[in-house]
Amino acid sequence: MKSFSYVGKTQAGKEVKGTINAEDEKDFMAQARQKGYEILRYEEKDIKSKNTIKKFTTKDLAFNCRQLAAMLTSGLTLVKALDILSKEQPSQQAREIWQSVYENVQKGESFSSSLEQYRGVFPEFLISMVSAGESSGSLDVIMQRMSDHYAKENKMHNTIKGAMTYPIILGILCIVIIIAMFTFIMPTFAGLYESPDDMPAFTKVMMAFSDSLVHFWYIYIMVIVGVIFAVTYVMKIPATRIKWDKLIIKGPAWGPLVVKIYTARFARTLSSLYSSGIPMVECLQRSSAILGNRYINELFVNVVDEVKQGETLSSSIQRTEIFDSMFCSIIFVGEEAGALDTILSKTAEYYDEEADSAVARLVSLLEPVMIIVMGVAVCMLLLAVFPALYGSFDAIAA
Repeated sequence: MKSFSYVGKTQAGKEVKGTINAEDEKDFMAQARQKGYEILRYEEKDIKSKNTIKKFTTKDLAFNCRQLAAMLTSGLTLVKALDILSKEQPSQQAREIWQSVYENVQKGESFSSSLEQYRGVFPEFLISMVSAGESSGSLDVIMQRMSDHYAKENKMHNTIKGAMTYPIILGILCIVIIIAMFTFIMPTFAGLYESPDDMPAFTKVMMAFSDSLVHFWYIYIMVIVGVIFAVTYVMKIPATRIKWDKLIIKGPAWGPLVVKIYTARFARTLSSLYSSGIPMVECLQRSSAILGNRYINELFVNVVDEVKQGETLSSSIQRTEIFDSMFCSIIFVGEEAGALDTILSKTAEYYDEEADSAVARLVSLLEPVMIIVMGVAVCMLLLAVFPALYGSFDAIAA
């Protein structure tokens, strides 16, 4: 990745300065044309490894955007607001990032291009919205909108984390109990048989498993690590990832619940982008990309093409068969009334509440599965040791 510092002008003849990160000169010129800039002069700069810096969390982004919105609304200049914001950061790393952004803006670069230099730290969505705010002259409004957006994203993340706490604890407890049963309890029953040949077939299998777990535990660890690496590698294959992402939203029990969560994020993102004056095609591309589902991204390639050709958004989305019919109908009403941004904003609030319920129901599906797994493990242990117990009781009775 290379960094190109440029001076150009917009279609209106206004001079602009900034920096674009691109693979090569051709990619740089393509990005400049996409922004609508005519490049007057540029130079290639060494780009530091900024993407290695840990990216800001949704909580950090909500705080920073809220602070910027408050300062810009109160009449402070962007340069002064960034200077103050950089000094308010809780960590040294965050202070250095915002200080760098502040210095670039002070030198005459645009706010969006300064953020773009930290593409791995700041999300693409925020950079696009800042660029739209600079173009429309409503950066304070955009910052407030971004603050609300990331506050809701953070709330959803916290909801998911909170809901997953119990299943995670239950899962860990389940694994610990199973390991304890087969490494400590099971071997104690081996002495009840005079000879291994006296054991029932199922007991022999369980005893062999217990013995391997005690003496060859490192092999199990190697197998688990190997499986993790294999799954990680396979999931990087585009065709496999698309099939997996399709299964996520098409699953019989969990699919509709995941779609609720996706609908909330999609509606909120599309509403924020469209109300900021960004073209619908770019709104759709960024709104679908933020979901992180490659199957949906593939379907939205056709949606974008159809919208470019004049097709209505509601009918194009309806054909993807991803979102429910009510959501598509709401978009249709918004298009007909000429108030798509307002309709999407209200719809996003509705689906945010639906997403919270969907998260709770998704978690409720995990709990019985873990209980069943634990129950099966205990049942297998009992089936293996009961013959030995009955045999010892018969010997005592005799």
